[in-house]
Amino acid sequence: MSDVTIYHNPRCSKSRETLELLRSRGVEPTVVEYLKTPPTAAELSAILAKLGKGPRDITRAKEAAEAGIAKDLDGEALVAALSANPAAIERPIVVKGDRARVGRPPESVLDLL
Repeated sequence: MSDVTIYHNPRCSKSRETLELLRSRGVEPTVVEYLKTPPTAAELSAILAKLGKGPRDITRAKEAAEAGIAKDLDGEALVAALSANPAAIERPIVVKGDRARVGRPPESVLDLL
């Protein structure tokens, strides 16, 4: 299933668990280490649409504060800030076709398969 992509942080235990869960189900996803290759604002907006969530829903509060992202940002401004500061994006995110899930807990991605 090469049509599955995981936005992955190898230092994150939940991200590693989600990747392993996919592989244990016979899925070898495209792995995007999003800290090295952050999604553009347009890509992140597309991911949010697939998640059915707003940018605040995938924002890691501590990392956003550390990056200086204002708490009152929302919409396109927050998407741009997250794209510029990918450590503030919740992880992992798994995308398949027109759907996506945040892998917290890792099992939440199974309905994509």
